[in-house]
Amino acid sequence: MASRLLLVAAAALIDTDGRVLICQRPEGKQLAGLWEFPGGKVEAGETPEDCLIRELQEELGITARRDCLAPFVFASHAYEDFHLLMPLYLLRRWDGQVTRREHADMAWVKPARLFDYPMPPADEPLCAWLRDCL
Repeated sequence: MASRLLLVAAAALIDTDGRVLICQRPEGKQLAGLWEFPGGKVEAGETPEDCLIRELQEELGITARRDCLAPFVFASHAYEDFHLLMPLYLLRRWDGQVTRREHADMAWVKPARLFDYPMPPADEPLCAWLRDCL
């Protein structure tokens, strides 16, 4: 039986020091306590880019422009109840100050240190791409 496909868009925000922003999932959510790239579920009729613009405003209080979202790589992972497809975009420019609004914590991390933070299985392979390409 085919499991349902869940499309989630994520962004690797990169600061001027080459660090990547990761966010810790809050208590009460699935996979609470694990670290992830900001983003969220793509809603019906929404593109991944539109999703990220919305989610980054909601989660971090920043404004991202579509032309600053650079498609990078994607994750494809089978969880027990669904299959996750997650495009990861690079974002180096945004308007506003990054502010934690929904997550338990946030950290700016050098790509080689991303492996020091426990992440959901779908996010883990993305860390190697960031380490090797940034």
